[in-house]
Amino acid sequence: MVETQSISTLEPKPVWTCFAGIAAVPRPSKREGKICEHMKKWAVESGLEVREEACGNLIVTVPASAGREMAPVIVLQAHLDMVCEKNAETRHDFDNDPIRLVVAKDPEKNDARIVRADGTTLGADNGVGVAMAMACATSAEVQHGPLELLFTIDEEDGMTGAKALTPESFRGRTMLNLDTEEDDSLLIGCAGGCDSILRWSFELRPVVAGDDVVCVSVSGLRGGHSGSDIIENRGNAVKVLAQTIVHAGVDVRLASIRAGSKRNAIPREAVAIVSGAAGLFDSLTNAAKIVEEDVRGANGESALQITVKTDRAEHAASTADTARFFSALVAIPNGVLGMSRKVAGLVETSNNLATATSTDGEDGKTLSAEVANLSRNSSEVLKASTAEQIASIGRLAGATVRCQNEYPGWDPQPDSKVLGVCKAVYERLFGEPPHVEAIHAGLECGIIGRRVGEMDMVSLGPYILGAHSPDERVYVNSVSKSWRYLVALLDELSKAG
Repeated sequence: MVETQSISTLEPKPVWTCFAGIAAVPRPSKREGKICEHMKKWAVESGLEVREEACGNLIVTVPASAGREMAPVIVLQAHLDMVCEKNAETRHDFDNDPIRLVVAKDPEKNDARIVRADGTTLGADNGVGVAMAMACATSAEVQHGPLELLFTIDEEDGMTGAKALTPESFRGRTMLNLDTEEDDSLLIGCAGGCDSILRWSFELRPVVAGDDVVCVSVSGLRGGHSGSDIIENRGNAVKVLAQTIVHAGVDVRLASIRAGSKRNAIPREAVAIVSGAAGLFDSLTNAAKIVEEDVRGANGESALQITVKTDRAEHAASTADTARFFSALVAIPNGVLGMSRKVAGLVETSNNLATATSTDGEDGKTLSAEVANLSRNSSEVLKASTAEQIASIGRLAGATVRCQNEYPGWDPQPDSKVLGVCKAVYERLFGEPPHVEAIHAGLECGIIGRRVGEMDMVSLGPYILGAHSPDERVYVNSVSKSWRYLVALLDELSKAG
């Protein structure tokens, strides 16, 4: 049910007003120029000192409330970029269009009020964290010591902002990361990760007259965050597409493929055009029915659709090259690969087979294909082992392989001073202790700790579901709860002086 209520009338108003302003500004990863200008303008108009690093990170210095000047500096950290995903039928230009915000009721949560977007990702990850930090700097109800607001860029597509930090980037050594998605949890650890990129170059040959040319498309999968949602064994569109083509059991030739869109999002949609001898259309149609039924049953993907239709193509790769390519897609491990033996219910190792794309060579005679994976691991040894497994599959299939965007995990420090304060304030406010956890998703804390030095860090935030997909939504009451908690926490931390 959609409501007519304006975002800026929701409580707490300081947070929602800031979030509405952020949502109006495009902020794709690696293209954060517009949101950086928005944030710098806000800082100047608020009378705050703002400094921009060469990479684009922003550090806003906030003076202490009266009488709290001697308290230790607290860093409030959030990232400016967002994952840009949309439904196939949604028209949206993430470089120029604002996110269209909707207030609604979520029937899955007793009609709790949510804020979502109209057919796209919402950007509550991590826009709500940014908005909460902004509100802390300007709201009269917040009593705090000296603050530094650290707004990083490119968290979602390589964490290059965090990787550019130095010990001189900011003064504080106690940090509250505002990028957690459950309001009853405090995070003190996360997985590290790396990307494995496989590339092929195939010779193109003319499509034979009389052959079938077929487009196979996959849609309707749930997708989601490749870290926090990977444990749910959701369907992967790249896998489903490859399984359909291989299951047909006939020779095919690849003309093009476009599957998945983001390295850290479980792929929801995929499409490939292939050619083959007469009868290919029927073989793929039968295979699609079988795979569709299997995935719906095994993965709970009731909305999955595998569509097969005739198409056109002038050139395609050889049957041998195509077989090696799709065999690699089937063989690459995907999903949960191992569970932690130390923390019950925590995924230790996973891989997201994220994207598979092709482009025609400039000479018109070759087809370049690229497959991207994001592996997450709590163990550096297992991270290297997973990357080598994927690389070995790629090399056997004739691909060149490289690893990139490697980042460390965040080792839990259960005896940290700031965690003790966070736990005590939470229990005082809400009458029960918070969950203290490590997660399988990636946070910038591990990188920041390694780059800057000794940091005492905790991550917190409101309840967000469906991050990295158009189903993303944040719960209004949870934002209110998290704001109340953050205000009380800053008050308590500022008494330490």
